[in-house]
Amino acid sequence: MKKKICFLLSVMMLMSLAACGSKEQEAKTEEGFKPALDTSTKASINVAGGYDNFEALETEFDRFNELYPNVELVYTKIDDYNNMIGTVLNGNDAPDIYVNNSWMYGRDQYKDSIDHAENLADPSLGLDLDCIRSNILLKTDDGTLPMVPVFSSTYGMLVNKDLFEKEGLSIPTTYDEMVSVCKAFSDKGYKNPMMGYTAEEKTSIYTLVSYPFFCSTVASDAEAVEKLNALDTSAGEYMRPTLEKMEKFLNDCSVDYDACAPIEDNYEAVILRFFEGDVPMMTCSGDTVSGTKKRESLSEEFTANPFEYTFVPVPIADDGAYFLDMPNLQFSVNKDSENLDVANEFMRFLITSEELNEMAKNKGLMSPTKDLSFNSMYAAFGDIPEARILSPEEIGLTDDAVVQLRMAVYEFATGKKTIDEAIEGFGTYA
Repeated sequence: MKKKICFLLSVMMLMSLAACGSKEQEAKTEEGFKPALDTSTKASINVAGGYDNFEALETEFDRFNELYPNVELVYTKIDDYNNMIGTVLNGNDAPDIYVNNSWMYGRDQYKDSIDHAENLADPSLGLDLDCIRSNILLKTDDGTLPMVPVFSSTYGMLVNKDLFEKEGLSIPTTYDEMVSVCKAFSDKGYKNPMMGYTAEEKTSIYTLVSYPFFCSTVASDAEAVEKLNALDTSAGEYMRPTLEKMEKFLNDCSVDYDACAPIEDNYEAVILRFFEGDVPMMTCSGDTVSGTKKRESLSEEFTANPFEYTFVPVPIADDGAYFLDMPNLQFSVNKDSENLDVANEFMRFLITSEELNEMAKNKGLMSPTKDLSFNSMYAAFGDIPEARILSPEEIGLTDDAVVQLRMAVYEFATGKKTIDEAIEGFGTYA
């Protein structure tokens, strides 16, 4: 009898736990996105951008249509986007939602792109801005938020994990480790342990390695940032530590300019060269990483001998790597939209961890959300301590100042200028 009673009590407890679990699951479901408008609402929403295609966004359209089946969402590509978006916004067929860029803020020629933007920080809109890393939200003078990131990006290096495993080496996390790894690969017969694009300065290996380090040297120096942004010729001296570090890096890691030169572009050519399988480390941006999956089948070498790879920060500093955190693609809502309530509802749907992570994964880009662990390709950046996360948005460096750095480093790295000459040229680079 005692055994029977114990058995019955056990069954009742299990049923009770199952019921609790079911209620908890229901509660979680109920906590998700809830439509704020009549779900039978009819409207047409046009999203404008510069991508040739935007399949990841169209997937979000489909998900939104499960809730609002009568809302038509269309993506429109605009040629010469940066120069034309202002004209389009002032026209009769202005988009309801459009791509915007932080660097447009404060520039007269892009004033329309900012002026037409609704303040997305308005609490009444209900956007879950807390799910986004705050350091990549645009800090405006008046405290408004004209745009929110839907993707983010950074600089780092693709790593052939199979080669590291084969040679018994660990992926480096400090500068000394990176130098040791490069030497070890060289000693084992690898001609180019570290490669990257070198044809132009914007996303060359020199920029990708130097920019995060440079940001670390001026991040807490407001006077330096002010002089750099003003293109004060004396501000060139702030580049010296970075240029000296680059000189050391190029020598220590045996970066071969001639071997890198045949890489024709910083996207497909970089990926296909890496997929040949003999390069342990290939510097690139997150934009390049987004194209890797689709190009695996385009590489005969990778198809014949596939390998496991990932994307990690370049450990350029003595005590570790920096995570240069930058918004990639940002959305604004046209405050003059005829369907403003529906446009805002779509943005409220999109700006959540679930949807942003889903779209980033589909696009192959880094998510702007606080949790990067969901995507193994970018997980290493989520492990970087907060003190080593650098954001140009927070530091306040303008694009004009960054151009000067890129050109100075490129001129030095390619042998056209000495360190002193590169420094003296600050403010004159076009």
